[in-house]
Amino acid sequence: MTRTILQTFLVFGMAILATLSYGSSPRFGYDAIRRGEFTPKSVKGGRSTADGKHYTTLEENRIVRYDYQTGTDSTVLFDGGAVSPAIQVEDYAIGPNGKYLLLTTQITPIYRRSFTAEYWIYDIQQKELKPLSEAGAQQQATFSPDGTRVAFVRDNNLFVTRIESGEEQQLTFDGVRNRIINGVPDWVYEEEFAFARAYEWSPDGNRIAWLRFDESQVKEYEMTRFDGALYPQTYTYKYPKAGEQNSIVELHCIDLHSGEQSKIETGRETDQYIPHLRWTPSGELAYYRLNRKQNRFEVILCHKDGSQKTIYEEQNDRYVELPDRSTVTFLPDGDRMVVRSERDGYMHLYLYSIRKGFLNRITEGEWEVTEMVGFDDDQIYYLSTETSPLRRNLYSIRCDGSQKKQLTEDNGTYRIVPSEGFRYYLSYFSNATTPERVTLHRANGETVRTLEDNAALRDKLQQLQLPAKQFFTFRTKNGDELNGYLIRPNDFDSTQRYPVLMTQYSGPGSQRVADQWEMEWTEVLVQEGYIVACVDGRGTGFRGEAFKKCTYGQLGRYETEDQIEAARYLSELPYVDASRIGIYGWSYGGFMALNCILRSNDIFRVAIAVAPVTSWRYYDTIYTERYNGSPSENAAGYDNNSPIGMADRLKGKLLIAHGTADDNVHIQNTYEMVARLTAADRPFEMQIYPDQNHSMGSSRHHLIERCIEFIRTHL
Repeated sequence: MTRTILQTFLVFGMAILATLSYGSSPRFGYDAIRRGEFTPKSVKGGRSTADGKHYTTLEENRIVRYDYQTGTDSTVLFDGGAVSPAIQVEDYAIGPNGKYLLLTTQITPIYRRSFTAEYWIYDIQQKELKPLSEAGAQQQATFSPDGTRVAFVRDNNLFVTRIESGEEQQLTFDGVRNRIINGVPDWVYEEEFAFARAYEWSPDGNRIAWLRFDESQVKEYEMTRFDGALYPQTYTYKYPKAGEQNSIVELHCIDLHSGEQSKIETGRETDQYIPHLRWTPSGELAYYRLNRKQNRFEVILCHKDGSQKTIYEEQNDRYVELPDRSTVTFLPDGDRMVVRSERDGYMHLYLYSIRKGFLNRITEGEWEVTEMVGFDDDQIYYLSTETSPLRRNLYSIRCDGSQKKQLTEDNGTYRIVPSEGFRYYLSYFSNATTPERVTLHRANGETVRTLEDNAALRDKLQQLQLPAKQFFTFRTKNGDELNGYLIRPNDFDSTQRYPVLMTQYSGPGSQRVADQWEMEWTEVLVQEGYIVACVDGRGTGFRGEAFKKCTYGQLGRYETEDQIEAARYLSELPYVDASRIGIYGWSYGGFMALNCILRSNDIFRVAIAVAPVTSWRYYDTIYTERYNGSPSENAAGYDNNSPIGMADRLKGKLLIAHGTADDNVHIQNTYEMVARLTAADRPFEMQIYPDQNHSMGSSRHHLIERCIEFIRTHL
């Protein structure tokens, strides 16, 4: 009994001490974040039907259809648990004719965007389920425009299946792993041009165009896979490092009626990029062409008579911003197209004619269009940073640049999912104090209804009284104004001094300082008396071309200078303990964390570098050469800012972590860094995760807890 009373007293006393130390607000640990207690609810899989009057969502393994206008007609189109065999739907597509669903199950990741899967066809009216193919897992299955066929890739070859008969037609036969790929991109195209399907149906469904990758001359990278086996296996794949040989990429097209295949000429130069294919509404094939230096971009139109025409061209002294599918949008009239370009210093929209060329500017100003989200009846809908680089709002504008209207009102970040014809749209909104809110609107911005407001989560946050981001700016000695935010402890006392952990990414065109809601692991540290800070330095995005591209040819120089200046600025705040400043980053951010503690070991006490690049010579062609030129032409730009060349400068506490199966930033980077640190007799801590990729997969939570404990111990 006495022991029980003593234990009770100790527990009660510890609770009182915790209250005195951290204030009276309720507290939580990382396990609460890990369990998803702060993950907002959302409307998942929101997609418009072809008629533009209904949308579908994926809810607990069911695909449900709703009426945009009324919210009624909540018809369950498919229930994965009520069919035979029962399946778990991970993604889906609705056939253009509305008759079939294409269901994605049993996804097995390959790289960041690519995966194999088991696809199923579901007849909505007949309620019949059948596999797309029984000959093995597939990749990137898509409906034909009339919804009667499905194309897909298997074992590096392209196939088409007729849905009703199940007849499977093989279109290519030369696909071989690590040699020839048809219809899906090689590793570097997938990673850096951000797509996983390299084929496109023509609008009439009679032809398919695809890219053929010959990667036979690309050097292989080897990774050891352990996977609990007695003898580890070697995994090899093609990875072109900066300055090395890329795949030779060809453009092909097949007529599905005649079976006739043709190779489309893409110019004499083979050391170039063809990042995207498009079909115009009138049925002509277009492709993007980008030179190896990535400072000349063209859109080429292939006429039906076999001739070709350059319908858009852009050049830049440094590099042309990464072209994606939305760089060019062909309008339904078959002649006009909207081009998104930063050729005048900021990313804006321009109207072109295939026949006549440039027509007019659509948007202009010292702000950026981040996405064109829709078009209807000569009206363009787009997201932009006009109210602030930290925010995204939706606007409509006529093609001639007139009648611009802001459709969203709240300060924060919007994501838009439009209906066919843009009569309605789903709005996903959040800001620094508001978790995601999903609402349905008419095209003029009028709210129809709220689909999810996360009321329970908002109540929980109110109860915890969690401190929000406090945005600030400061000016560097060079005169650059940088955006940042601070998160201060809830019981913040300006007369006390607090340790600071800086978190950042800092890569070209990126953004971490944004007015949107997020719950990061660093919130646990805030509760324990740390200030968390983030600053976007030079080279980051959405502030114009000059601010972003000043880092060209010297990756890591100005970015590091700005993080060091940010640390010094913070150290001069009266409530910051200047002797306790640390920095954290992942990938490019890990590269930066290393550079900062090595180049300014007087200001940074600790650094955590997760999956860091330690020399740009180890990274891939497309990304590295876009921002740093080639190693043969810019050796200093590669070597002067590489952490491996500064290992002997380490004075503070360093934690470096990496996964052995990281196909993106190879563990070679960390091993080479460790070799230099060891040779310089510098102490450090290292965390290695066997068989984990760049995101750390199942080991991510262990890593985060390791980071938290490292900060607690050393900062």
